[in-house]
Amino acid sequence: MRGEYTGAGPSGRARRRRRRRGPSVWGLLMGAVILAAGVVLSSALGEKLPEETGRADKLAAQTRLPETGEPVLSLPPELPDWVRQDLLPVNEYSRPGTALEQVNGVVVHYVGNPGTTAEQNRSYFANLAQTHETWASSHFLIGIDGTVIQCVPLDEIAYCSTIRNEDTISIECCHPDDGGEFTEETMASLVRLLDWLISTYRLGREDVIRHYDVAGKECPRYYVRHPEAWEDILDALTFA
Repeated sequence: MRGEYTGAGPSGRARRRRRRRGPSVWGLLMGAVILAAGVVLSSALGEKLPEETGRADKLAAQTRLPETGEPVLSLPPELPDWVRQDLLPVNEYSRPGTALEQVNGVVVHYVGNPGTTAEQNRSYFANLAQTHETWASSHFLIGIDGTVIQCVPLDEIAYCSTIRNEDTISIECCHPDDGGEFTEETMASLVRLLDWLISTYRLGREDVIRHYDVAGKECPRYYVRHPEAWEDILDALTFA
């Protein structure tokens, strides 16, 4: 099955390492002595080294909301019972296992394979581990019949939204024909899923976007060609 997937996998940039002359044995010995003395002195005073303090401050900032000081989610939220979890195996091409450290939005796509099911598209993602055809996946797939399948955990990136893979949740929607318009069942499940994600991650209207808004790709096709239909989707959502 060949579709519209361009999930933009790993960048492949290789970093060159320069050869540098190593320090002398005497220099290494003196450095070790100085470091040990600093640790002993710091422990005696009951203080942390500056580097350790910096790490602690950064961790504290990451685990609490800046506005209210409330703790943020440290584990993936529990899925609603209307979502079926069928995770892809960890592999280089569709589920790299890379941590998704923040969620700043949701990106909506269409699969580009008219008439296919959520299960078929999930199998396509899984088979990339063997075919190596491309890098592609999504967190969720919604079928023509409204079935919702989770393919990638919410604390891992999916290869779906190019430069926004690292801070967004992705949803791929099936469609009956080449025009790309969603069925009523798909639309109902999409709105339901988006509302849950909006509430879970405290997202605003501007945080729910199309693949087109990320990369200029005609995806989801119908909702790029008919921007008023996309606005209708946003109007159906519930924002705090």
